[in-house]
Amino acid sequence: MNVLVFLIPISLGLGLVGLCAFLWSLRSGQYEDLEGAAERILYDEEDRPLR
Repeated sequence: MNVLVFLIPISLGLGLVGLCAFLWSLRSGQYEDLEGAAERILYDEEDRPLR
């Protein structure tokens, strides 16, 4: 039971760090263009039209 005194605060701290990292990624725009990277991987540089 003495172990819980250490494990509960550690788990709460790790959860808080994960939540802060998720909120930071939302604010920095990591989830803005979800389809762009999925479509870009399908094209080679040779397949792009000339400008």
